[in-house]
Amino acid sequence: MGKLTRSVAALFAMMTAVRADIPWPEVIQRLASENEKLARRPQGHSGEYFIVCTLYYTPKESGFTFDRGFDATRVSKPGLRGRTYPRDFLRSVMKEGYGRITTPINGRNYIRYNGGSYGFSSAPSGGGGTLIPHFSAAARTQGPLYRGLVLETPATQVERVFGSTRWKIVDTGGGLRRWQLDCYYGEDEPLGPGKLMARPRGTTFEYAYSTARVSK
Repeated sequence: MGKLTRSVAALFAMMTAVRADIPWPEVIQRLASENEKLARRPQGHSGEYFIVCTLYYTPKESGFTFDRGFDATRVSKPGLRGRTYPRDFLRSVMKEGYGRITTPINGRNYIRYNGGSYGFSSAPSGGGGTLIPHFSAAARTQGPLYRGLVLETPATQVERVFGSTRWKIVDTGGGLRRWQLDCYYGEDEPLGPGKLMARPRGTTFEYAYSTARVSK
C-alpha cells in the first residue's frame, strides 16, 4: 500500500470513528427536562445541575500539513504582521480562539483570534486567566453557571477522556448553549481536516451528559 493510500485509509478510519454531530435539539430537550426535575425537588437544585460536557482545545500548527489532507497553503491575515501560516490552521484558530505556532515570535508561542483580527500571545487564556488543561472550562454565563464557579462532574466518560472530574469556569462564548460545559482539553494536533479540525488527535470524544455539583 502506497503512502498516499495509507493516508487516505487512516483518514477514513478516523472519520468513521468519530460520532455524528451533536444532536442539539435532542440534547437541549434532555437538559431542560432533567433540570426541571431537579428544580421541582423540595430542596430545588441545591447546587446540583444536569449538564452536557463538550470539548475545546488549542490546535498545533505542526499538524496542519498537505500530507494529512489539510489546506496548508501559507497565508497571512490582519494582525500577523505579514507572517504566514497554513490556511486551515488559521481557520481552526478562528474557531478555537488560540493556536500554538511552530516558531515563536518574540518569545510568544501562540496566536489568538479576537474580533476579526489575529495577534501573538504568551498563552491561551479566558476572561478568568490562563487556561489549564483538564481543569478550565467555558460556559454560557447567564444563570447559575457563572465565571469562577467550580464544578464536580462524576460522569465516567468525562473522567476517562480528561482524567479529571473537577472544572472551573473561566471563559464564555457566544455559541455556547444553556447547561453546556465546554471542557478545555489542552494542546494537540487536529484529528483531521474538515469537521475533524474541531477535535484533537488524542480523542474522538464529542459530548457526554453528567450531573454537576457545585464544589464547596
